[in-house]
Order: sequence, then structure tokens, then C-alpha cells
Amino acid sequence: MMFDLTGRVALLTGASRGMGLAMAEALAEHGATVILSSRTQADLDRAAEGINSKGAGRAIPIAANAGKKEDLARLVARSREEAGPIDILIGNAGVNPYFGPTTAIPDESYEKTMQVNVQSNLWLAQQVAADMIAKGKGSMMFTSSIGAFKPSTTLGTYGMSKLALIGLVRNLAAEFGPNGVRVNAICPGLVRTEFARKLWEDPGVEERVSNDIPLRRLGEPEDFKGLAVYLASDASQYMTGQALTVCGGSNMWT
Repeated sequence: MMFDLTGRVALLTGASRGMGLAMAEALAEHGATVILSSRTQADLDRAAEGINSKGAGRAIPIAANAGKKEDLARLVARSREEAGPIDILIGNAGVNPYFGPTTAIPDESYEKTMQVNVQSNLWLAQQVAADMIAKGKGSMMFTSSIGAFKPSTTLGTYGMSKLALIGLVRNLAAEFGPNGVRVNAICPGLVRTEFARKLWEDPGVEERVSNDIPLRRLGEPEDFKGLAVYLASDASQYMTGQALTVCGGSNMWT
């Protein structure tokens, strides 16, 4: 029963495919009503249809641009209208518009990276917190990355944004903890998603898998189902402010 999510409402961004969709499926399978959000309504409709066809929890698709505060406000308002107060938040939307040294990044790319990967999650937390505080419980989780823990000459700004997101998670955990609201970060390694395709299709990845990842494989979206249910449910009721690495062991020392 500690993993039962019946009657709870979960709002997920970046949820039309990949990790976000896998986590939404898992929450629905455990009884939650899931609000799926990303930028494209057609993709969301297909994702929701897939969840609803299984007859577990209910999925509701609502398009929104995670980089726009007004879009997120409309998303939260519609979510309440369609499903009621929000119990679970998963901020999974993210961008990486630039590959290259941080010292050469255009201002526009830097600002977009920080706004979508960090500030949008602050906006979401601010907008849904009242629902959770009113109930005296709730769970927020945000997708960071193992890139937060090391420098990179090509993905440095992305890693910086994900480290800033962990900082945000810790502060939210400290601020909302007295009200019973928990906040945690999920830090994936290299996962076989469309978002990371350029990385896992790189010719050097096979050697990295053989030498650097103890479990000898890349991550798959389904690897995040159990963790999402755990963090959303009462099973993790004494866990907050943590950055949990899910990387096949490649970053076990962080």
C-alpha cells in the first residue's frame, strides 16, 4: 500500500515521450491521475491515449511551453480544473541548444538553457506549492543530470544549469519541508532517449559502456519508472533535498 497513488494528481512536464512518458505511465499504473505536458498537443494526445487504453490511472494531455511563465500558469490552472489539486510534480522538461565551450556560448543560448532548465522549475514549484501545503504533504521531483557533477568542454553550460537545479531543489526542500512537502532531484546518466540521441549515437559510446559503466549498458526510459513511483509515494516520506544518480554505476562516487 505504501506505493499506492490512487486519488493523487501528478503534473509532469516533458512528458510526451522518453523518460517523462515512462514516469507518467508508472504513476498511472499505481493509480494516479497524470497531467501530461510538453509543447506539442498531438504528441501528448498519443501519449495520453496509450496510458488511458491500459485502464489504470487517467491521463490528461495539456500542451504548454515550459520556458514561458504564462504558459505554465495556464497549465497549472487547467490541471486543477481537469483533475483537482496537485499532489505530485515532475519537472522533466529541459533543453540543450548549444554544444561547445561555455566561453563561446551566445547570450541567447545561455539564457534559454538557464530559463528552461532552472527558472521554469522554480515557476512550477511556486505555482503548485499551495496545493501541497494545504494538504500538509506532497512531492516534487526535477530531472537534473550527472553532468552536474563534472565539467565538460562541449556540454558545460548544460551541466551548469543542472547543478543550479540541484541547488534549487535543496533550497525548495528546506523552505517547503516544514509544510510536509518533499523535493528531490533525479540525475540520469546517458539514457537512450531522443533528447540524448547525439550522445548515444556517438562512435565512442560502445567503448564507454564497456569500460566505464559497471552495469554495461546505457539507461532506458523504463529505468526511471520505479524511482518516480518511489519518490511520489509514501514509501519515500522521509526523503527530501536529495540528488539521486541513476547511471548504471558510472558516477557512483558522486
